[in-house]
Amino acid sequence: MSAIDWPGLMRAGMGELRLTPAVFWALSPIELRIMLGAEALVPPLTRARLEELAAAYPDFGPDFTKGAGDGDGRGVAGPDSGT
Repeated sequence: MSAIDWPGLMRAGMGELRLTPAVFWALSPIELRIMLGAEALVPPLTRARLEELAAAYPDFGPDFTKGAGDGDGRGVAGPDSGT
């Protein structure tokens, strides 16, 4: 777990954004990130990037077992999976 830079966050929130202390401390971390513009830095998932990820991590091949790794131990993906 990384340490939180409280002085830096306080400078950004109460200094740059001119939030009052009450408003600053009432924000969730994601709300503060959005206000600071950090969320705008994450590009949306494009079809090209999705295809890159699908090629890098295929759902088939010699190491793929249908239903394995879904986390529930039943070997099916869900009630509508058809298996």
